[in-house]
Amino acid sequence: MDALIAQADSIQKIQKKQKYAQEHLKSSSSSVKPSSSLPKPDNTRNSIAKRTNVPRSLQDKHELSNPGPSYKHIANKKLRTQLTRQSEQGARSKALLEDAEMLLMEDEGGMQVEGDMERTWRVAQSEIVSEIGQEAAKGRKEIRLDGGPYRSRYSRNGRHLAIVGRNGHVSTFDWQTGTVHAELQLEETCRDITFLQDHSFFAVAQKKYVFIYDRDGVELHRLKSHIEPTRLEFLPYHWLLASVGNAGYLKYQDTSTGQLLVEHRTKFGACETMAQNLHNAVIHLGHQNGCVTLWTPNLPHPAVQLLAHLGPVVSVAVDPSQGGRYMSTAGRDGTLKVWDCRNWKGAVREWSSRGGGDPVLEWSQRGYLAVASSGTVNIHQPPSIQTAFNAKVQPPLYMTHPIPHRPLTSVRFAPFQDILTVGHDAGLSSILIPGSGEANFDSREANPFENKKARREREVKTLLDKIQPDLITLDPEIVGNIAPPSKLTTETTFDGKPSKEIPFARLPRLERLKVSGKVDDGENNSGPEDEEGLDDETRRQRKAEQEKRKMRGRNKSLKRYLRKQRKNVVDPAAVAIRRKLERQREERRKTAAEADGSLEQKKPSALDRFKRKM
Repeated sequence: MDALIAQADSIQKIQKKQKYAQEHLKSSSSSVKPSSSLPKPDNTRNSIAKRTNVPRSLQDKHELSNPGPSYKHIANKKLRTQLTRQSEQGARSKALLEDAEMLLMEDEGGMQVEGDMERTWRVAQSEIVSEIGQEAAKGRKEIRLDGGPYRSRYSRNGRHLAIVGRNGHVSTFDWQTGTVHAELQLEETCRDITFLQDHSFFAVAQKKYVFIYDRDGVELHRLKSHIEPTRLEFLPYHWLLASVGNAGYLKYQDTSTGQLLVEHRTKFGACETMAQNLHNAVIHLGHQNGCVTLWTPNLPHPAVQLLAHLGPVVSVAVDPSQGGRYMSTAGRDGTLKVWDCRNWKGAVREWSSRGGGDPVLEWSQRGYLAVASSGTVNIHQPPSIQTAFNAKVQPPLYMTHPIPHRPLTSVRFAPFQDILTVGHDAGLSSILIPGSGEANFDSREANPFENKKARREREVKTLLDKIQPDLITLDPEIVGNIAPPSKLTTETTFDGKPSKEIPFARLPRLERLKVSGKVDDGENNSGPEDEEGLDDETRRQRKAEQEKRKMRGRNKSLKRYLRKQRKNVVDPAAVAIRRKLERQREERRKTAAEADGSLEQKKPSALDRFKRKM
């Protein structure tokens, strides 16, 4: 390698060296041996020359090893130049694609055993630290703190970490460099913490309200509408802060405008379990009666309600690697289940947790499931936890790590890192889980190496691309698809007017039944001429059916009130209402009789003036 660096022409193409060798062979005399005049081949240089990039300032964009077909036979100069440029661009794209293969995006990291008798879960953290690089080994840490138990939360780019203790100790810092941004002693109960759009703002669920602080720990807002919060979640693409508390209300706060968007009454009492589906921004809640509910801001009721456990649900997590397809739940009944969010008929996997305590669940970016319970952290590897299995046995273990500090209150995977942070009563423990993190990050979404200017630009772009809360649905793929055809029907009026199309919902009930195919067009259209050949009994039955059909749906408020009154109780109000109905019935009867001419009008008398007017 030193000889390679010392060479002055180390960045030249191999083709040039071969071309020079061929010319030298042609020009050399037969008396001189070619091997003595040619330079010796450098195997090290030839092995890495294909993967070596020349700086942009020294690159010759017009020189390609395989420029493509030649178009010299085309007479039109403009067309010949255009085709040549297209072929060169295609060849250059292929070369860049070969260089991009160095990322090896199709291969995933992880531990592999050499023999059938070896197991990955037997590998200790000390062995992993001794075998990996020095920079990656920095992720193995033990942070001892007073004021626990602690909960942790990483920023989206995985560079910054926020921790909160039950007794009020709050701190945010860059865990890679050890730079502390803010450290607070709030001296009251704190239950959860989360970053907002980036590490410059974070929210803390304190004893009575939710408070928002900046990077330096200065209090900015006090959200009085979020009363006694227990869990917090931030929706990055919608700029919404979701909270749930002891009051049983799920509330959405728009952090870009500052207004309380909506609050849902769950009707299940106090809630201490909440998770977010990063694929569709749906909030998953676990309740004390064993139910798991899925909520969106545009629905006042849960989109999905599932009876998951026989006891209270203590932890819920959603897998981000499969597009939010799988959800895992843990109950106080000692069972852990993995659900397929496309089909809620039954659990994909179910097993019992070891030891006591409430299990805590978390999924990594690669689909690894971490289960912390009873002083031990167990890691399960896909696809074993996502494959349907009828027996209630524990899936194969990938890794395990004992932590003597109980209880274990939180587990968080660091984005784009193979690190799992466990919060417990004595502080925080970071362990290494090879293959759990996503190695290739998208700098437009979350860049771990962004500077101050890039952070500002990203914040402006995310505000301009902010998604409205009404678009949060269980199936986000429905947005942007072609709408189904509307239910329109053609109706021809009896006045000779042309036919027109009206919406299905505005049609009369009989017309809607005809369009749906539940009623034939010739049904209930019999006129007087159709009843000429019928006997008296059939006519009476048809007339009774018509009268019964006319009375359908006529449920007046007064009649409902009279039906509710008991007949053996004399109520002055009910008696007055019955008299009023009787007078109205009598007036209608007289009006109909006068119209038919069957009732003779009574001549007025001189004594009518003394009659009491009712």
